Amino acid sequence: MNFINSLRSFFGRGGATAETVGPQDGLPGHSLIPDTRQVGVDGALQISTVWACVDRRATTVASLPFFVYKQVNGEKSLARTERLYALLHDQPNPRMTPFEFWRALMMWHDLRGNAYARIDRDSNGEALALWPMPTDQVEQVLLEDGSQVFRYTLGGNIAVLAASNVLHLKNLGNGTVGLSKLEFMAPTLDGAAKAQLDANKMFGAGGKPAGVLMIDKVLNKEQREAVKRNFADMSEGVTSRLHVLEANMKYEPVSLTPAERQLLETRRFDVEEICRWFDVPPVLVHHANVTSWGSGIAEIREGWTVFSIMPLVVNIAQAVRRCVLTPAQRARLTVEHSMDALLRATPKDRADIQAKYVQNGIQSRSEVRQLEGLPRRPEADVLTAQSNLVPLSMLGKVPAGKGGDGNTIAQ
Repeated sequence: MNFINSLRSFFGRGGATAETVGPQDGLPGHSLIPDTRQVGVDGALQISTVWACVDRRATTVASLPFFVYKQVNGEKSLARTERLYALLHDQPNPRMTPFEFWRALMMWHDLRGNAYARIDRDSNGEALALWPMPTDQVEQVLLEDGSQVFRYTLGGNIAVLAASNVLHLKNLGNGTVGLSKLEFMAPTLDGAAKAQLDANKMFGAGGKPAGVLMIDKVLNKEQREAVKRNFADMSEGVTSRLHVLEANMKYEPVSLTPAERQLLETRRFDVEEICRWFDVPPVLVHHANVTSWGSGIAEIREGWTVFSIMPLVVNIAQAVRRCVLTPAQRARLTVEHSMDALLRATPKDRADIQAKYVQNGIQSRSEVRQLEGLPRRPEADVLTAQSNLVPLSMLGKVPAGKGGDGNTIAQ
């Protein structure tokens, strides 16, 4: 029966987004470009744009603090005394900081479409530690009853882990498994790798000469070798010396051909294409062909934060609530990243916004001071509001300096 199911799954797979019983891989069902070479993780990370995009996304997400909150009567407060707070905010395991842990998971998430971490639990089922597992060493298996197990290969040993003991972050996919981005972008990476190889051959040692030395007579072998030695500096591009040409010699520098200029354009296009795959604006990976600057950069960064980074942190927080927290913890606790540092405005803009919050009784001056890293002051804890903003029916009835009963809002 299992053999028949395996055949049915194989022949009726239905592409990368189909859900079938057995191992889940998230690989494309066929290649759009025939004879495309798979570069793999090691090869992809040798392409500077891939490294920059993965690093930019991973370090940005990893730098956001992860908080645990208590939920009481619809209000939330930091749960600093909870063990879960220390696990997510301070130390996911004895070997890693939170930054190192989430950066590793984000790298696998972006490259392979899936990131896994083993969850160590106590006798009550509460998480004690989170250990990242390289995606290439994990096999996700969907069983016939709909449950899942994960086979983790470490050295010569294979550990079978229940789904309840694995934190699974998924990229775009069918909900069960994320699609492997490296496999889907293989044609782009293959083209970029070939362009890089051609450029190395063309401009590297032993490639295209810097110029040609023309002589109006035939030289014998000894004379030819002597000329090569004397003018080696010129051919290597040394321009800080004065070269003397004699006997009607002429030096002609070799310029770029149209094909070579096209190769450089192709490499620039590869940068933009790879950035598109990773949803990173080219300017954020130092692409020199981008002219945006100043306020334009700020708007690009803000858009990238909202449309790219925020969905990532929402996905992570929801995965942690589902996989790491116990049902009892989910009933009273919630987890989320703080985006404040990433969305933080300029000092001038913050001052304008905070002034409006203080003037309209939304925040106290002490709360604003805390946001700016300044100590609280007891006399600044009261909420204040401008006394000229009152209902028309109350004009002339509210004395200035006494806001109602004075307990909540002073004017």
